[in-house]
Formats: sequence, structure tokens, C-alpha cells
Amino acid sequence: MQQIISFIIRYKNFLLYIFLMIISLGFTIQSHSYHQSRFFNSSNWITGNILEASNNVTSYFGLDEENQKLVEENQRLRALLFNEAAIDTARLDSVRQTYTVNTGKVIKNSFSRPLNYITIDKGQKDNVRPDMGVITSKGILGIVENTSNNYATVQSILNEKSNINAKIKGTDHFGSLVWDTKRYNVVQLIDIPRLVTLTVGDTIVTGGMSSIFPEGIPVGTIQKFDLNTSQSFYTIDVELFNDMTNIKNIYIVSNEYREEIINLENKTNEDDQ
Repeated sequence: MQQIISFIIRYKNFLLYIFLMIISLGFTIQSHSYHQSRFFNSSNWITGNILEASNNVTSYFGLDEENQKLVEENQRLRALLFNEAAIDTARLDSVRQTYTVNTGKVIKNSFSRPLNYITIDKGQKDNVRPDMGVITSKGILGIVENTSNNYATVQSILNEKSNINAKIKGTDHFGSLVWDTKRYNVVQLIDIPRLVTLTVGDTIVTGGMSSIFPEGIPVGTIQKFDLNTSQSFYTIDVELFNDMTNIKNIYIVSNEYREEIINLENKTNEDDQ
């Protein structure tokens, strides 16, 4: 208390000046409409900026929650899209769900090795199994290889062992999507016959000839192509839609009838032998 009294006595002239200035400003604002208007406009401006800054801070900390909502909404929409495509292709009389979609996040990603793998935060307890397809909002990412209870590893499309059925969008010309290990943003589409007309910039999508990916998942665009004259097939460089160095949210695609299809194909192969 003594310190407060000492402070007031020490700075009494300055404090008196501030007090009188506040009183004079108050009288001035009350007696002049122009000053009153300017005062309230300034107050509104300051208050508005404070509220805007507060809202921006609140919005920033709420981004994670909003992003998760968007991911979940995309999950539902993609499941509807995949199943609608399957129904149209098969010309089914009754609607049945062929593909389910689960969300996840990347916790580890490699892209500079010949054999690249991605670790995701979903595993057996989330019904994730080997040979499920993994995509992002932009396109194909890879195929689940191994799973534990809580995690799974994905064979990246940037893996020299990767071999995925793909085609030129809008056509029925299929080939195999492989990687020559040279560039992290370019893969190769092979086994496209020379009779096919190609154009730089054409879109490449999944072919749907396997039971892993639905047909029509984006892959990338044709960057260049070369003809192997000895085999009469093109080797096509495909620039990926995905930025393989920056991946976070992913979708795990499961074909509910994959096991049945595989068993049937194995039985057919055994009968032919």
C-alpha cells in the first residue's frame, strides 16, 4: 500500500494531466457531433479488428476439426461414386455395395528409394487388410501390403515392384503402371499398342481390370511417350496428380467381393490344369 501511495505522490503531476485530458476529451466528444461520430467510428473499427483477430485465432485452432469433417464427407461421397460406377458398369438390376471407403492419415512416407513404402494409422482393428487400394483426393497412392493391429504399410506407386492396371481415360486401351525409379513425380504406363493415338496431356486412370481399385481413379497425365519398335508397344511417362512428397489424408478402398472373385479365379485356373 505504501508503494502505491509513493507512486501516486511521485507521479502526481503526470497522473493529474492524464485525468484532466480524459475529462476534456469527454466534454469535447459530447459537445461536438463531428468528434462524437469520429470517436464511435474509431471505437467500432478497433472493436471490429479485435473481433476479427479473435475469430481468426478461433478458426485456426478449429481447422483440424473442420478438415476431419471434410475428409469424412469425402469418404461418403467417394463410396457413393465408386459404387455408382460399379453398378453402371455391371448393369445390375438391384443396387449392391461393391466398395467401401475408410479414411486414414500418413505417418511415414518414403519416395527416394527404389522400394518405397508408406505407413498409415489404420490397421486390422479398422478392417484394413493386405491388397486394399489406397488413394488420396487427387489420385492413386498404392496398395496395402502388411498390417498390424493399429497400422498398415502401403506399397507406394513409387516402388519398382508396383504393377497396377491403368488405361487412357475415355478409351478401353489398358496397360500396366510401373515405376523406373528415376523421378518421384513420374511413373510409366507400358503395354499400350502402337495403334493407339496418344496426345501429351491425356489423362491416365485406373483400368478396373483388377479387384483392388475401382475403374476411373485418377493417376496423372501423359508427359511424353516413346515407341518400342521391336515390340510395337509404347512406353508412356505419366506425371502424377499426387505430390508424393506431401501426403497426409488418405482413403482406403475395399472391394467387398474381392475374396469371392479371387477364389473363383483360382478355382477356374485349377480346373484348367
